[in-house]
Amino acid sequence: MENAGKIYRQGDLEVEALRDISLEVCAGEFIVIVGPSGSGKSTLLNILGGMDVPTTGRVIYSGRDLAALSESELTAYRRSEIGFVFQLYNLMSALTAWENVQLATELVSGALDVDEVLQKVGLHERKRHFPSQMSGGEQQRVAIARALAKNPGVLLCDEPTGALDYETGIRILGLLRDLNNDYGTTVVIITHNIAVADMGDRMLRMRSGRIVEARENADPLPAERIVW
Repeated sequence: MENAGKIYRQGDLEVEALRDISLEVCAGEFIVIVGPSGSGKSTLLNILGGMDVPTTGRVIYSGRDLAALSESELTAYRRSEIGFVFQLYNLMSALTAWENVQLATELVSGALDVDEVLQKVGLHERKRHFPSQMSGGEQQRVAIARALAKNPGVLLCDEPTGALDYETGIRILGLLRDLNNDYGTTVVIITHNIAVADMGDRMLRMRSGRIVEARENADPLPAERIVW
């Protein structure tokens, strides 16, 4: 991102959600972005994921400026390059875990094997269960498997532990780090939970639409040592 800004307009009202953001994300990094509600975290994530475009500045991915892409080109970018993990899972209730993951693989070429990915997230024995038959942590693991199965270059996670209890949240964070290590997937997590910052290769703190602090962690903590 180069000098990216985002202004939302509602009639005569303007809300400046991002202010002159410059940020470089390297392949294979594990980045944690922290900040309170309204600090611009979600807007930043949406722009990185091609779900929104900046009002000013540029967003370059593999040599392409996302702000200059057509809607169909942005759709192709979201499908092939980005995996999304949301706080509330967003699973298809009428589909089994296996079917939820398999559905995502139909969108792209070069997808990973569904059974392999479910095995990786520890759900191979639960693959024929429906979301209503699964715990919150299991549903989040299905959501992560669905995102990973597309074999994306970047995995964007919006408060992935926000709806989970502490022990389950720690397991989910550990899983995301394992996937980062095993597949080389770039992982960007946004969270209001400052404790999670210690497990990232890099931590960014946002406030009022700006990055106000950036810190590299020379020795990131494993998830099981994170306490909040």
